[in-house]
Amino acid sequence: MTVPGRNLAANSEIRIGDRVIGPGHPCFVIAEAGINHNGDIGLAKRIITAAAEAGADAVKFQNYRTEDFVADPSLTYEYLSEGRTVVESQIEMFKRCELGVSDLRDLKDSCDEAGVAFLSTPTGDQGVRDLVGIGAAAIKNGSDYLGNLPLLQTMAATGLPVIISTGMATLDEVEDAVNAFREARGRELAILHCVSAYPAPLPELNLRKMDVLSQAFGCPVGFSDHSEGVLAATVATAMGASIVEKHFTLDRTLPGPDHRFSADPEGLSELVRQIRATESCLGDGTFLPAESEREGRKEYRLSCQAAKALNAGHVLAEHDIVFRRPGTAFEPKKRGELVGRRLTRDVAPGHIFTEADLG
Repeated sequence: MTVPGRNLAANSEIRIGDRVIGPGHPCFVIAEAGINHNGDIGLAKRIITAAAEAGADAVKFQNYRTEDFVADPSLTYEYLSEGRTVVESQIEMFKRCELGVSDLRDLKDSCDEAGVAFLSTPTGDQGVRDLVGIGAAAIKNGSDYLGNLPLLQTMAATGLPVIISTGMATLDEVEDAVNAFREARGRELAILHCVSAYPAPLPELNLRKMDVLSQAFGCPVGFSDHSEGVLAATVATAMGASIVEKHFTLDRTLPGPDHRFSADPEGLSELVRQIRATESCLGDGTFLPAESEREGRKEYRLSCQAAKALNAGHVLAEHDIVFRRPGTAFEPKKRGELVGRRLTRDVAPGHIFTEADLG
């Protein structure tokens, strides 16, 4: 593999709406509605409201056209739904969840009202144009479409921020996608590590891939989380994820292929709480005592004190000085500066030496 992403300038940040995304900024949480609306726009709007209430920063949909990626009526998809195994035609499954441009505009308006960014994943040039036309804040490219370099270049040409997922990919394939984007003069790119398994097993997540992506391509990285629970997203945040994406549903028992491994409103709320708590723990790395430690430094640290009663005029020696709490005067490392100095007054055992005691 050649050194990736060096032929055109990298970008350390992207902006979606009024949010700056990248190192040093809060993690951007995307609730992936996907096809969990089951083709019901009313349900899709309720998903937006619930995601906003849970603390998500964006809600993402999919404005695919089924014919863009599947045409063989014999292809089926098997999944668990409502406690039973379902096998159905891929064409039929995807067709019933397609969103038209009027649906997208309606959902974009609902996102605006809820105060979250509207994102979507198109599967063709027309889908990209539709998103530009309704004023989408950014475009998402799915893992299955990572190799569709012409579509990535169409996305890049819009000037909108683009987020790409890398499930199932090799690093060379990610490099091809990044270079295609940058060759088309795309300016703002973010890359999400992803494991395309539903649900994704924790031992296979390999979150250190985010570090590889960051070093290789010089843009914000994150994690598209298909695992169950909130652990992986929380760990990813601690490791520096600038974006976390999580599938979201109103009810995990609803019919459909993705509900069972998606977060419900309670789960998404907990995920956001854990991400924000993790960020609050991380700090900025400045190595100074915390505000809550300031009084503790006085109470728990040590000062130079008199080992015994000493008279005025006594010249201090090392054995005259002990280290004890509280730490309100000369620190132990200052003992050498005290040795050889003459006392100006009598001191009792345990007296904390100050400059006023010394001649």
